[in-house]
Amino acid sequence: MAMQYDRSQDITFNLAKPPWLKVKLPTGKRYQEIKAIVDDNDLHTVCQSAACPNRGECWSAGTATFMILGNICTRSCGFCNVQTGRPSELDLDEPKRVARAVKKMALNYAVVTSVNRDELEDGGSGVWAETIREIKNINAATKIEVLLPDFAGNWMALDTVLAAGPDIVNHNIETVPRLYKQVRPQAIFERSLELLKRAKAQGFTTKSGLMLGLGESEPEIIEVMEHWLAVGCDIITIGQYMQPTQNHLPVVCYLPPETFARLTVIGQKMGFKNVFAGPLVRSSYHARESASQLHAV
Repeated sequence: MAMQYDRSQDITFNLAKPPWLKVKLPTGKRYQEIKAIVDDNDLHTVCQSAACPNRGECWSAGTATFMILGNICTRSCGFCNVQTGRPSELDLDEPKRVARAVKKMALNYAVVTSVNRDELEDGGSGVWAETIREIKNINAATKIEVLLPDFAGNWMALDTVLAAGPDIVNHNIETVPRLYKQVRPQAIFERSLELLKRAKAQGFTTKSGLMLGLGESEPEIIEVMEHWLAVGCDIITIGQYMQPTQNHLPVVCYLPPETFARLTVIGQKMGFKNVFAGPLVRSSYHARESASQLHAV
């Protein structure tokens, strides 16, 4: 189960969602086609599990972010709508099914993420690597972005994934260091930076993201951006946190589009190769467009 929060003293649950965060319900023929491919191949997507607000837009455009290693996560992040618990099995046929779905969708850019599997000695890195290889085997021209967990600091596991040759290595910081205990209680800010640093040292294009609205200050946001620069991060994404259910962390504030525009300019001046910031921005939202601007895909 996700972490539970006492709502009795919290007035932020009464915040009205501003108009710029209201999106249309998923619909349309292409959306239904993508949903059918996902369902028929018994796959999970972070689009569904995390209740992403962009699901209708992305699926209608023929894109989806595949979530491997099941849909039960061993961690209990306060923001995440993915179910928390102890996974019961490891599906070794999953890499082939993901690759077949990528082919059926005719994707030239695929994004893959996963739950945390801290109970596994390799953190699931073997399945990660096999998924990348299977996609390449059946879809040689498809570029692959991986949105990785931190593997609990098991850098041999990270190397296993990197050896399979993804095109973009993404790992989200998610929030500012001060809020880690509430937002990412089993994660370590410095460990996440180390992952990005190690991937960059091996020559990969790296990417990371923040969600705002949990009580962080702008100086804290800029400090995270400075940390990203220090480890050579190429692409950053910044979006608005939206509370999935009343059992998750509350939204402290909804930031206006102007704030994200200002952070975009700040990031560009700092020297990031690409800054993608906006209220509805998520880590894999318009991922291909973000990467293609760098000629990384």
